[in-house]
Amino acid sequence: MATASRLLLPSPPPAAPTSRYPTLLTVPRSCRLAIPTFRCRATAAAAVDAAAPLLLEERAGAVAVREFVTLDELRAAVRLRVRTFYEYSRDTVGAEDHRKGLAEREYEALQNRISGNMINFQRVACINGTVPLLPSLMSAEDLCLACKFVEDGEERIVVGSLDLNQCLWLPDELTGKRPGVNESSHTRAYLSNVCVAKELQRNGLGYALVDKSKKLAREWGITDLYVHVAINNEAAQKLYMKSGFVYESEEPAQQARHLGRPRRLLLWLDMKNEPL
Repeated sequence: MATASRLLLPSPPPAAPTSRYPTLLTVPRSCRLAIPTFRCRATAAAAVDAAAPLLLEERAGAVAVREFVTLDELRAAVRLRVRTFYEYSRDTVGAEDHRKGLAEREYEALQNRISGNMINFQRVACINGTVPLLPSLMSAEDLCLACKFVEDGEERIVVGSLDLNQCLWLPDELTGKRPGVNESSHTRAYLSNVCVAKELQRNGLGYALVDKSKKLAREWGITDLYVHVAINNEAAQKLYMKSGFVYESEEPAQQARHLGRPRRLLLWLDMKNEPL
Protein backbone atom coordinates (compact mmCIF):
# COMPACT_ATOMS: atom_id res chain seq x y z
CA MET A 1 0.00 0.00 0.00
CA ALA A 2 12.98 2.87 5.81
CA THR A 3 16.13 4.29 7.12
CA ALA A 4 15.24 7.87 7.93
CA SER A 5 17.77 10.67 7.74
CA ARG A 6 19.33 11.48 11.10
CA LEU A 7 17.57 14.51 12.57
CA LEU A 8 18.91 16.87 15.24
CA LEU A 9 16.08 16.64 17.75
CA PRO A 10 15.80 17.77 21.36
CA SER A 11 16.55 15.19 24.03
CA PRO A 12 14.83 12.80 24.47
CA PRO A 13 14.30 12.03 20.78
CA PRO A 14 10.73 11.51 19.53
CA ALA A 15 9.33 8.04 19.86
CA ALA A 16 9.23 6.08 16.62
CA PRO A 17 6.03 7.03 14.80
CA THR A 18 3.51 4.30 14.24
CA SER A 19 2.97 3.50 10.59
CA ARG A 20 -0.67 2.72 9.90
CA TYR A 21 -0.86 1.84 6.23
CA PRO A 22 1.43 1.02 3.27
CA THR A 23 4.84 2.62 3.66
CA LEU A 24 5.91 5.78 1.93
CA LEU A 25 8.35 5.26 -0.89
CA THR A 26 11.32 7.52 -0.30
CA VAL A 27 15.01 7.90 -1.02
CA PRO A 28 17.80 9.55 1.01
CA ARG A 29 19.32 12.68 -0.44
CA SER A 30 22.80 11.20 -0.37
CA CYS A 31 21.97 8.19 -2.53
CA ARG A 32 19.79 8.34 -5.62
CA LEU A 33 20.24 4.68 -6.57
CA ALA A 34 19.06 3.12 -3.30
CA ILE A 35 15.31 3.06 -2.82
CA PRO A 36 14.59 2.20 0.83
CA THR A 37 11.18 2.53 2.47
CA PHE A 38 10.28 3.73 5.92
CA ARG A 39 10.01 0.70 8.20
CA CYS A 40 6.51 -0.10 9.37
CA ARG A 41 6.59 -0.46 13.16
CA ALA A 42 2.92 -1.25 13.72
CA THR A 43 1.81 -4.67 14.89
CA ALA A 44 -1.79 -4.09 13.87
CA ALA A 45 -3.47 -2.24 11.06
CA ALA A 46 -5.18 1.03 11.86
CA ALA A 47 -8.86 0.62 12.58
CA VAL A 48 -11.37 2.60 10.59
CA ASP A 49 -12.23 5.72 12.56
CA ALA A 50 -15.15 4.88 14.82
CA ALA A 51 -16.66 8.35 14.71
CA ALA A 52 -19.05 9.23 11.94
CA PRO A 53 -17.06 10.64 9.02
CA LEU A 54 -17.55 14.15 7.76
CA LEU A 55 -19.94 14.20 4.84
CA LEU A 56 -18.90 15.99 1.69
CA GLU A 57 -21.45 18.53 0.64
CA GLU A 58 -23.31 17.51 -2.48
CA ARG A 59 -22.10 20.10 -4.90
CA ALA A 60 -21.34 19.70 -8.57
CA GLY A 61 -17.62 19.43 -9.06
CA ALA A 62 -16.86 19.52 -5.32
CA VAL A 63 -14.62 16.44 -5.46
CA ALA A 64 -11.88 16.32 -8.11
CA VAL A 65 -9.98 13.05 -8.61
CA ARG A 66 -7.08 13.56 -11.00
CA GLU A 67 -3.32 13.63 -11.44
CA PHE A 68 -1.71 16.45 -9.47
CA VAL A 69 -1.56 19.81 -11.23
CA THR A 70 0.78 22.02 -9.18
CA LEU A 71 3.77 21.46 -6.92
CA ASP A 72 1.77 23.11 -4.13
CA GLU A 73 -0.80 20.33 -4.52
CA LEU A 74 1.96 17.71 -4.54
CA ARG A 75 3.30 19.05 -1.25
CA ALA A 76 -0.19 18.92 0.26
CA ALA A 77 -0.54 15.30 -0.88
CA VAL A 78 2.74 14.36 0.80
CA ARG A 79 1.64 16.05 4.04
CA LEU A 80 -1.59 14.02 3.94
CA ARG A 81 0.44 10.80 3.59
CA VAL A 82 2.67 11.61 6.55
CA ARG A 83 -0.40 12.61 8.58
CA THR A 84 -2.15 9.35 7.65
CA PHE A 85 0.72 6.86 7.91
CA TYR A 86 2.40 8.18 11.08
CA GLU A 87 0.97 8.97 14.48
CA TYR A 88 2.68 10.71 17.39
CA SER A 89 1.56 11.12 20.97
CA ARG A 90 0.74 14.70 21.81
CA ASP A 91 3.60 15.03 24.28
CA THR A 92 6.25 13.65 21.91
CA VAL A 93 9.23 16.02 21.88
CA GLY A 94 10.25 17.17 18.41
CA ALA A 95 7.34 15.42 16.68
CA GLU A 96 6.53 18.34 14.41
CA ASP A 97 10.15 18.66 13.25
CA HIS A 98 10.25 14.92 12.60
CA ARG A 99 6.99 15.08 10.63
CA LYS A 100 8.30 17.97 8.53
CA GLY A 101 11.52 16.08 7.84
CA LEU A 102 9.59 13.05 6.61
CA ALA A 103 7.43 15.23 4.38
CA GLU A 104 10.41 17.02 2.82
CA ARG A 105 12.22 13.78 2.06
CA GLU A 106 9.15 12.18 0.52
CA TYR A 107 8.35 15.32 -1.50
CA GLU A 108 11.84 15.34 -3.01
CA ALA A 109 11.75 11.60 -3.68
CA LEU A 110 8.27 11.77 -5.23
CA GLN A 111 9.41 14.54 -7.55
CA ASN A 112 12.34 12.37 -8.61
CA ARG A 113 10.09 9.40 -9.31
CA ILE A 114 7.61 11.45 -11.30
CA SER A 115 10.36 13.13 -13.33
CA GLY A 116 11.86 9.75 -14.26
CA ASN A 117 15.08 10.15 -12.26
CA MET A 118 14.70 6.95 -10.26
CA ILE A 119 16.05 3.59 -11.42
CA ASN A 120 13.33 0.94 -11.77
CA PHE A 121 10.49 3.47 -12.00
CA GLN A 122 9.63 3.85 -15.67
CA ARG A 123 6.67 6.13 -15.08
CA VAL A 124 4.92 7.43 -11.93
CA ALA A 125 1.72 9.42 -11.48
CA CYS A 126 0.42 10.99 -8.26
CA ILE A 127 -3.38 10.89 -8.22
CA ASN A 128 -5.21 13.01 -5.67
CA GLY A 129 -8.73 13.58 -4.48
CA THR A 130 -9.24 17.26 -3.65
CA VAL A 131 -12.17 19.34 -2.44
CA PRO A 132 -12.76 23.04 -1.92
CA LEU A 133 -12.43 24.36 1.62
CA LEU A 134 -16.04 23.40 2.44
CA PRO A 135 -17.90 24.50 5.59
CA SER A 136 -18.29 20.81 6.53
CA LEU A 137 -14.50 20.52 6.76
CA MET A 138 -13.98 23.43 9.11
CA SER A 139 -14.23 21.16 12.16
CA ALA A 140 -11.22 19.22 10.84
CA GLU A 141 -8.82 22.10 11.46
CA ASP A 142 -5.68 19.96 11.44
CA LEU A 143 -6.56 18.46 8.04
CA CYS A 144 -7.28 21.88 6.56
CA LEU A 145 -4.04 23.39 7.85
CA ALA A 146 -1.80 20.49 6.83
CA CYS A 147 -3.26 19.58 3.44
CA LYS A 148 -4.40 22.90 2.00
CA PHE A 149 -3.18 24.34 -1.30
CA VAL A 150 -4.28 27.15 -3.56
CA GLU A 151 -5.24 26.69 -7.21
CA ASP A 152 -6.49 29.53 -9.41
CA GLY A 153 -7.20 31.57 -6.30
CA GLU A 154 -9.31 28.84 -4.67
CA GLU A 155 -8.32 27.11 -1.45
CA ARG A 156 -8.58 23.32 -1.79
CA ILE A 157 -7.76 20.37 0.46
CA VAL A 158 -6.09 17.11 -0.56
CA VAL A 159 -8.26 14.45 1.12
CA GLY A 160 -7.01 11.32 -0.68
CA SER A 161 -3.92 10.28 -2.61
CA LEU A 162 -2.08 7.39 -4.23
CA ASP A 163 0.77 6.72 -6.66
CA LEU A 164 0.58 4.64 -9.82
CA ASN A 165 4.05 3.18 -10.50
CA GLN A 166 4.96 1.55 -13.80
CA CYS A 167 7.90 -0.56 -12.66
CA LEU A 168 9.18 -4.11 -12.28
CA TRP A 169 9.08 -4.10 -8.46
CA LEU A 170 8.68 -1.92 -5.38
CA PRO A 171 11.39 -1.84 -2.70
CA ASP A 172 10.93 -4.27 0.20
CA GLU A 173 7.74 -5.65 -1.31
CA LEU A 174 6.56 -8.84 -2.98
CA THR A 175 7.12 -8.80 -6.72
CA GLY A 176 4.25 -9.52 -9.07
CA LYS A 177 4.64 -12.58 -11.30
CA ARG A 178 2.56 -11.35 -14.21
CA PRO A 179 3.14 -10.90 -17.06
CA GLY A 180 5.33 -13.97 -17.46
CA VAL A 181 9.03 -14.08 -18.33
CA ASN A 182 8.28 -14.37 -22.04
CA GLU A 183 6.17 -11.22 -22.02
CA SER A 184 7.00 -7.56 -21.54
CA SER A 185 7.26 -6.92 -17.81
CA HIS A 186 7.07 -3.18 -18.54
CA THR A 187 3.29 -3.57 -18.67
CA ARG A 188 3.23 -4.23 -14.90
CA ALA A 189 2.32 -1.47 -12.44
CA TYR A 190 1.82 -1.07 -8.70
CA LEU A 191 -0.32 1.18 -6.55
CA SER A 192 1.38 2.67 -3.50
CA ASN A 193 0.82 5.26 -0.76
CA VAL A 194 -2.96 4.81 -0.96
CA CYS A 195 -4.61 6.94 1.71
CA VAL A 196 -7.80 8.83 2.53
CA ALA A 197 -8.04 11.38 5.34
CA LYS A 198 -9.59 9.65 8.35
CA GLU A 199 -12.23 12.38 8.58
CA LEU A 200 -13.52 11.47 5.11
CA GLN A 201 -13.32 7.71 5.05
CA ARG A 202 -16.42 5.75 4.01
CA ASN A 203 -17.31 8.44 1.47
CA GLY A 204 -16.24 6.41 -1.57
CA LEU A 205 -13.03 8.40 -2.08
CA GLY A 206 -10.77 5.36 -1.89
CA TYR A 207 -12.75 3.58 -4.56
CA ALA A 208 -12.71 6.70 -6.76
CA LEU A 209 -8.91 7.01 -6.44
CA VAL A 210 -8.37 3.36 -7.39
CA ASP A 211 -10.83 3.65 -10.27
CA LYS A 212 -8.97 6.68 -11.64
CA SER A 213 -5.65 4.82 -11.37
CA LYS A 214 -7.12 1.90 -13.34
CA LYS A 215 -8.18 4.23 -16.14
CA LEU A 216 -4.76 5.84 -16.29
CA ALA A 217 -3.06 2.43 -16.18
CA ARG A 218 -5.12 1.38 -19.20
CA GLU A 219 -3.92 4.49 -21.06
CA TRP A 220 -0.32 3.47 -20.26
CA GLY A 221 -0.87 0.00 -21.70
CA ILE A 222 -0.67 -1.73 -18.31
CA THR A 223 -1.88 -5.33 -18.40
CA ASP A 224 -1.26 -6.31 -14.77
CA LEU A 225 -1.92 -4.00 -11.83
CA TYR A 226 -0.78 -4.85 -8.28
CA VAL A 227 -1.25 -3.50 -4.79
CA HIS A 228 0.18 -4.54 -1.41
CA VAL A 229 -2.00 -4.53 1.68
CA ALA A 230 -1.40 -5.47 5.31
CA ILE A 231 -2.86 -8.88 6.12
CA ASN A 232 -4.83 -7.39 9.02
CA ASN A 233 -6.11 -4.30 7.17
CA GLU A 234 -9.54 -5.68 6.36
CA ALA A 235 -11.00 -2.33 5.31
CA ALA A 236 -8.34 -1.85 2.62
CA GLN A 237 -8.71 -5.45 1.46
CA LYS A 238 -12.45 -4.94 0.99
CA LEU A 239 -11.79 -1.80 -1.03
CA TYR A 240 -9.39 -3.57 -3.39
CA MET A 241 -11.59 -6.63 -3.75
CA LYS A 242 -14.50 -4.34 -4.62
CA SER A 243 -12.24 -2.78 -7.25
CA GLY A 244 -11.58 -6.19 -8.85
CA PHE A 245 -8.28 -7.24 -7.26
CA VAL A 246 -7.73 -10.87 -6.30
CA TYR A 247 -5.20 -12.63 -4.08
CA GLU A 248 -1.90 -13.66 -5.67
CA SER A 249 0.55 -14.29 -2.82
CA GLU A 250 1.60 -13.21 0.66
CA GLU A 251 4.75 -12.15 2.42
CA PRO A 252 6.63 -14.74 4.51
CA ALA A 253 6.29 -14.10 8.23
CA GLN A 254 10.08 -14.04 8.64
CA GLN A 255 10.46 -11.24 6.09
CA ALA A 256 7.73 -9.19 7.76
CA ARG A 257 9.43 -9.58 11.16
CA HIS A 258 12.76 -8.54 9.64
CA LEU A 259 11.13 -5.40 8.23
CA GLY A 260 9.28 -4.73 11.48
CA ARG A 261 5.78 -4.60 10.02
CA PRO A 262 2.61 -6.66 9.58
CA ARG A 263 2.67 -9.25 6.80
CA ARG A 264 1.53 -8.08 3.38
CA LEU A 265 -0.77 -9.63 0.85
CA LEU A 266 -0.09 -9.06 -2.84
CA LEU A 267 -3.29 -8.48 -4.81
CA TRP A 268 -3.53 -8.58 -8.60
CA LEU A 269 -5.90 -7.05 -11.13
CA ASP A 270 -6.09 -8.39 -14.69
CA MET A 271 -6.38 -5.18 -16.68
CA LYS A 272 -7.08 -7.11 -19.86
CA ASN A 273 -10.48 -8.04 -18.44
CA GLU A 274 -11.33 -4.56 -17.22
CA PRO A 275 -14.22 -2.87 -19.10
CA LEU A 276 -13.27 0.05 -21.29
